[in-house]
Amino acid sequence: MEDPNLSPEEKRRYSRQIAIGEIGVEGQMRLKDAKIFIVGCGALGSMSAMQLAGAGVGNIGISDFDKIDESNLQRQFFFKTSETGKSKAEVLHERMTELNPSCNVEVFNSLVDKNMALKLFKGYDYILDATDNPASKHMIESVCEELDKPCCIGGVSGFRGQVMTVFPGSHKFRDLFPDTDDGGFLPCSTGGVVGPAAAICASIQASEVIKQITGAGECLVSKVITFDLLENRFSTLTF
Repeated sequence: MEDPNLSPEEKRRYSRQIAIGEIGVEGQMRLKDAKIFIVGCGALGSMSAMQLAGAGVGNIGISDFDKIDESNLQRQFFFKTSETGKSKAEVLHERMTELNPSCNVEVFNSLVDKNMALKLFKGYDYILDATDNPASKHMIESVCEELDKPCCIGGVSGFRGQVMTVFPGSHKFRDLFPDTDDGGFLPCSTGGVVGPAAAICASIQASEVIKQITGAGECLVSKVITFDLLENRFSTLTF
């Protein structure tokens, strides 16, 4: 008997994911119904967004005020040289729906400040931070705490990266990096980053979202995973 909640096309599309015992049909349905908001459409945001769209997350909001620059293309792999000068959010929207037309993508071509975040985040289940500065990460975490929403915060610099997930009541990003201008990693434009490090960081973030929505595995709650590709070292710190 056919499952009434997934179409034959959906079963084909997500067959390799449904075959994972920790996900199955029930987990795939949860992904289909999920609402995820991604702040930032650069290296972390674009990779995470594409992975989540491919995974079958049914509703994804994306935001970025920036336009594609030639210097982005070394690590933001879903943009083309011919698209420089175009809106990152709009182009990413196009890529996501090309990959998975059933993914409902809501686009915001603007900087998300606290007032806007308080309004936007209410309609989503989970917030993914893909910004490149500590001030934005502190703001996102603060709003999520106020709205009782989980969020995943990622950072990358050079060959290194870090990811942590913040649930209501868990340890916070600000516990590791106090609310100062020099906390966490520097923006990519200042500190630089290699593409593979950004891709790994974004993949861990996307995995955290999938685990949280489907109930698979253990999320990085009150933990931070760090990696250094120069030293081939991955570490998980618990606090």
